[in-house]
Amino acid sequence: MTGQTLPGPVVQRLAVIGCGLIGSSVIRATRARGAADKIAVYDLSPAVRERVVALGLADEVFDDPAKAVAGADLIIFATPPAAIGVVAAQAARGFAPGAIISDVGSVKAAVGEALRAACPGTVFVVPGHPIAGTEQSGPDAGLAGLFENRFTILCPDETRADASYLAAVKKLTAFWTALGANVEAMDEKHHDLVLAVTSHLPHLIAYNIVGTADDLQNVTQGEVIKYSAGGFRDFTRIAASDPVMWRDVFLLNKDAVLEILGRFTEDLQALSRAIRWGEGDKLEALFTRTRSIRREVIDAGQESAAPNFGRDKREG
Repeated sequence: MTGQTLPGPVVQRLAVIGCGLIGSSVIRATRARGAADKIAVYDLSPAVRERVVALGLADEVFDDPAKAVAGADLIIFATPPAAIGVVAAQAARGFAPGAIISDVGSVKAAVGEALRAACPGTVFVVPGHPIAGTEQSGPDAGLAGLFENRFTILCPDETRADASYLAAVKKLTAFWTALGANVEAMDEKHHDLVLAVTSHLPHLIAYNIVGTADDLQNVTQGEVIKYSAGGFRDFTRIAASDPVMWRDVFLLNKDAVLEILGRFTEDLQALSRAIRWGEGDKLEALFTRTRSIRREVIDAGQESAAPNFGRDKREG
C-alpha cells in the first residue's frame, strides 16, 4: 500500500498535538495517503516547532494548542500520556462542534478519562492507540509507512450508542485504515491489560536488565557492552525508548503492569527452580512452547522472518 493515495481526504483539517515519533508519523502517513486536506501542528517545544517548519511537515504550526485545533474535524493528541488531559483542557476552547478527539497513547483507561473530563459535550472523544513505533523520538524520526499492516486499537465510549457518535467512530476508523492500519475496537481496561503483557512489561524488563548490566560494567571491565550478543543488543534497543513517555505509561497503567509483573515473577521463580534442580525437561518444554510464539507473530505479519529479523536490511 506504500504510496497509495485516496480518492479524497477522509478529514478536511487534521490537528496533531505533539510532534514526536508518532505524531510526525501520523502527519507523514496522512500526507502520503492524502487522508487530510490541511494539517496543523502544536508542540510545546519551540525547537520542535522550528524543526516541523524546517521539514515542511504541516500547513500551519502554532504555539497555542487552542489555535492549532480551531476548525479541525480530527484532533490527535500525541504528547506524553500524562500531559494529554492538561493539553486537551488548554485546547478545548478551540474545539469545533462535532470534532473527533483522539490520541495515540499506550494507556487507554487513564487517558480516556482525562480526555472526557477535559472535552466539552459538543465533541466526540474516541481514544486510540496505534501499536507501532521505534526507539527513536522527535519530528525527524517519523515514518510514512509506520502504521502499514500494524494494528490501531480504538476504545469507543461504551455508554454512547447515538448515531452521531457512531459516525465519528466510523470516520476515525476510516482515517486509520487510510494510513494502512488494521483497526480493532477494544474496552479501555482490557486494552491496558493486553498491552501490559505485550509491551509494557517487556519494556520494564529491558530497562531493568540494561540497568543491571550498566551496574556490572565495573565488575566485568566493560565486557557486558563489548561482547553484547543479539539478545542483549535487542534489549538495549527497547531500553532506548523515550523515557518520559514510558515513565507516564508505568505510572498511569500501574494496576495492570503490577498484576502482570506478579504473574511474571511467579513464573520466573518456577524457572529458577527448574534450573537449580536440573529439570531439563521442564526447560525444554517451556522453550519449545515459547518458540512457537515467534512463528505466530511472523504469520500475523507483525515481524519479518528474514535473517536477523530483517534488521540488517533496514539498517543498511
